[in-house]
Amino acid sequence: MSTAAVIIIGNEILSGKFSDENAPFLIARLRALGCDLGRIVVIPDDPQTIAHEVRACSAQFDHVFTTGGVGPTHDDVTIPSIALAFDVPVVRHPALEAILRRKLGDACNDAALRMAEVPDGAELWWDGEVRFPLVVMRNVAIFPGVPALLRLKFDAVAHRYQGVPILTARVWTLRTEPEIADALTDAARDWPGVAIGSYPRFELTPHKVLLTLESRDAEALDQCTQRVIEQVDGSREA
Repeated sequence: MSTAAVIIIGNEILSGKFSDENAPFLIARLRALGCDLGRIVVIPDDPQTIAHEVRACSAQFDHVFTTGGVGPTHDDVTIPSIALAFDVPVVRHPALEAILRRKLGDACNDAALRMAEVPDGAELWWDGEVRFPLVVMRNVAIFPGVPALLRLKFDAVAHRYQGVPILTARVWTLRTEPEIADALTDAARDWPGVAIGSYPRFELTPHKVLLTLESRDAEALDQCTQRVIEQVDGSREA
């Protein structure tokens, strides 16, 4: 089992100028891969804040994904902030510089070359058919904030994060949460490897409660689900 944290970087997200599309995508993809997401945080384009969050998440989780702040403008401060987090200098990577000069020609100015800068010691991942590699510093993968580019780059490297997928069963019941609470407590005690969630759905008529049961152990999941169905007069969603 591997763990992950997602750090969304950008004043534009915190101010509401743009809605974040990257966290929902990463939640779904990491879930499908079997990588347990333990933290999502949205922070401003502030070097000290970024460095603090990256340093803390890098120490706590197996994988860290940052999004945003890697362009050529003054507010793109993710790269130097990650360098600050690991107490290393920022260097210009010759392979990235060559790509930019080849692509931009005479338009490749100092601002554009900021996109060739990486924290000293960073790796370049060339997986898939990406035109520009993913920059990875230790266990921190540095993604662009543009959703289409992030998705392209993540899908190219997703195989590196493959784990044991989580299996899910969904059970519906017409009984109320107070009526089923003891049954769920007993099931959670008897199958500690199965995570049980209870979610009332008041928008439905009649009102129903959706139960989700999740585990990497198929046998335990089936046994626990059967018990819950019997105890709450539930029906398993096909």
